Amino acid sequence: MSRFHIWTIGCQMNTADSRRLAGELEGYGYERADAPEQADLVVLYSCMVRQHAEDKVHTELGHLRRLKATRPWTRLVLAGCIGELDYWRRKYPFVDFFLCPGQDLSVRAKLADLLELQEYYRLEPPEAVRQVGISEGITIHQGCNRHCAFCIVPSTRGGERSRRPEDIEAEARALVGRGTRELVLLSQIVERYGRDLRPRASLAQLLARLNDVEGLRRIRFLTSYPGDFGHDLIEAVASLPAVMEDLNLPIQSGDDDVLRAMQRGYTVDFYQQLVARLRAAIPDLGLSTDLIVGFPGETEVQFEHTLRAMAEIRWDVVHVAAYSPRPGTPAASWPGQLPLEEKKRRLQAVEALQREIALERNRRLVGRTLEVLVEGEARGRWYGRTRNNKLVHLTHPAPIAGELVSARITQAGPWSLQGELIAHSNPL
Repeated sequence: MSRFHIWTIGCQMNTADSRRLAGELEGYGYERADAPEQADLVVLYSCMVRQHAEDKVHTELGHLRRLKATRPWTRLVLAGCIGELDYWRRKYPFVDFFLCPGQDLSVRAKLADLLELQEYYRLEPPEAVRQVGISEGITIHQGCNRHCAFCIVPSTRGGERSRRPEDIEAEARALVGRGTRELVLLSQIVERYGRDLRPRASLAQLLARLNDVEGLRRIRFLTSYPGDFGHDLIEAVASLPAVMEDLNLPIQSGDDDVLRAMQRGYTVDFYQQLVARLRAAIPDLGLSTDLIVGFPGETEVQFEHTLRAMAEIRWDVVHVAAYSPRPGTPAASWPGQLPLEEKKRRLQAVEALQREIALERNRRLVGRTLEVLVEGEARGRWYGRTRNNKLVHLTHPAPIAGELVSARITQAGPWSLQGELIAHSNPL
């Protein structure tokens, strides 16, 4: 019996893609191995968005070089965000196959030949036995046609490509049939889903379609782009019962000049007006954002504008990263690159302010009873998330994973809540 091992780093899209590959391989008779040394096939799902992630990929490939030397029959595949293929082929000639996002069926058929499968590698997995998670991601749209000055995604994942609604629904129904209760729809810019399809589709239409899938209790989606977030989507989030009041809306900077240099295509005022419309239509909205500090040329005053935007908008969660130059992107060669220590200082200032904001927002929830989807158990306590994506820890003697429960919030910290179970359903 052939065995496989998948190593994954990076975004939820990589996690979703690796889950689909695992399911397909199991459908072809492969078994999961806990370590590369136990596998006949090793797949690395890589990420090149930031240097730290790419460094981890290089380290893992170094380990696999030594594994290949002692186990030459082991087949190695590098997948996910790869970038310049010739570079990777020259640097790692021992890798047997490179599987990039969006490669066509003829290329994927070559992978099937490599794995000696009975039929060529298909986009949709056959029936598999692997247990899926209560919350799972589904990639609905790949690539990006925008060209932000800091971003390598257009060169690693290519132009925009949407999956057909019927294929997404089929995958959703299969996951729900195997125990999934929440789906996270994944894309680089999720609002651009369906624009390349004929007939044209929209994310709002897809949400309405998935809202009717029996047994699917929750739907989330990410990542959003402020300039593409239309009225139809606001209405879908506000009105569809299965769609959660939870949005990730990256701003990247709180200064208009920095946004212009980043080629983001909107202003801080535009963003704030959109947030006002969202909060008016969706009162319990959970809102997160992405920020980059230390972008080339960012002055202290411009950074202070970002801190001011944080204080005014008051996001629930801020994902902050120090600017990481990516070869081949415009900003990587610009003058005004900031020292690492200064980028770290700014990152720490954002984290400190966000801790205060998140704690203040979470304390408002103490005493309220909220709906929580229990996802699992850790350190003797159950954990799950509210509709607006707040992490809640609960204590209960019986197994409740997969259940929708009512929990009264008793304590609040900046990153999670403590609650007591008031009522719970039968297992979903």
